[in-house]
Amino acid sequence: MQTAERVKMFESGIFQVLNEKKIEVEKKGGKVYNLSVGTPDFKPAEHIVKAVCEAAAKPENYKYALADKPELIEAVIRRFKVRYGVDIEKDEVMSVYGSQEGISHIGLALFNPGDLVLVPDPGYPVFAIGPFLAGADVETYDLLPENDYLPDFDAIEKKYGDKIKAMVVSYPLNPICKCAPGSFYEELVAWAIRKNILIIHDNAYSDIIYDGREGISILSIPRAKECAVEFYSLSKSFNYTGARVSFLAGNKEVIKAFGKLRSQIDYGTFLPVQYGAIAALTGPDDCVKEQCKAYEERRNALCDGLSSIGWNVPRSEGTMFAWAKIPSGFSDDTAFVMELLEKTGVLCTPGSSFGEKGKGYVRFALTLSCEVIKEAVAAIEKSGILKK
Repeated sequence: MQTAERVKMFESGIFQVLNEKKIEVEKKGGKVYNLSVGTPDFKPAEHIVKAVCEAAAKPENYKYALADKPELIEAVIRRFKVRYGVDIEKDEVMSVYGSQEGISHIGLALFNPGDLVLVPDPGYPVFAIGPFLAGADVETYDLLPENDYLPDFDAIEKKYGDKIKAMVVSYPLNPICKCAPGSFYEELVAWAIRKNILIIHDNAYSDIIYDGREGISILSIPRAKECAVEFYSLSKSFNYTGARVSFLAGNKEVIKAFGKLRSQIDYGTFLPVQYGAIAALTGPDDCVKEQCKAYEERRNALCDGLSSIGWNVPRSEGTMFAWAKIPSGFSDDTAFVMELLEKTGVLCTPGSSFGEKGKGYVRFALTLSCEVIKEAVAAIEKSGILKK
């Protein structure tokens, strides 16, 4: 049996390799501090769980949904208005089975083979996988510390000219944990309109922002709907991860095209999941704010703790992650991650798994309590690995 050539792109991922190494360490009796995979360890709020349970108890909710419930679309519209000050029309929003699914499939409705799509480097892998599956030509734009991890529009124009069809953007960005100011979005929108480029904005972490920063929607920028769409996720803000639902909002022509495609491949989001999403979007935000505060405390414990023992780990500006150069004395981030796990039990993710510009870095997920994070920091200090 011969499989498609595109499958060769999907060899064993780094997370599978890390998990196998983790199991190996645990079998030897070692303790593992797993800071690699960004799965929230917080529980969804009680009112969300209650809404799902009540809906799941009704047999009529097990039929095909076929479409988004009107109440769900209204809840999204309300959320964007209350949270971001953005007015959205009903034909400017749709649901998807989580942003991962949406980003991986939207290109099928938008891109032809040979269309040029830009994705960030470093960046989340699915940003490139989606356009690749659609047959687009995928190229990267560099996010460099000397430019505050923002794209250099002049450099992009010089390199690619007028060939760009679309560009994937995301702030706060996983893995580099940087935010972008409103002025950047204003420049981005103006540039995209002038160059006739579609901006696909992944807005997964705007509710996990630190030190008083403000998480915004690109759609809050004047004229953004002319050139942009935005994925808005419930996974990280509301810990609604396994119940797969996210939303795409913005340019109505893009929404129409993607909706037409998805009408051929799905029968709508499971109704109890829709009811839970409605509860999340229309309920109080206390749980979201309290969770953000807890993530910030974990960030302080990790970044400040590691910096205090000689490993300079800058404070994350947003997301549920932290990003740092590997310590001096090491040159290969994957080899360092393996050695760190063996000597300390601390498991993180090599930056090279997020792109060429991620080489020499690691990413930590803030998915353990402050107390356990402090244990992990102590284990690193005790191991002597930083003195290599």
